[in-house]
Amino acid sequence: MDRKESQNIKAQILKALAHPTRLNITEVLLDGEKCVNDIKDLFESTQPNISQHLNILKFSGVVDYRQDKNLRCYYLKDPQKIKNIILAVRQFINE
Repeated sequence: MDRKESQNIKAQILKALAHPTRLNITEVLLDGEKCVNDIKDLFESTQPNISQHLNILKFSGVVDYRQDKNLRCYYLKDPQKIKNIILAVRQFINE
């Protein structure tokens, strides 16, 4: 992977996390896998809206899902790395 491709991937991940709803979803998923309806209930949002946000997070490589009959259950692909990003932002804010 060349430098330009690496920069594009990093920007894509940061853009995905930059939206407040997606950041909140990501923080919820730090506690473990959740199905779309569970996430929807936490945010009092519509299922299509939550699914759009999850698709962006999936496209950026932050989350993946498993199919459980009619349910899609999402999880963080690398929870520790995502946790480190969130902690870094929190530290930046607190300094």
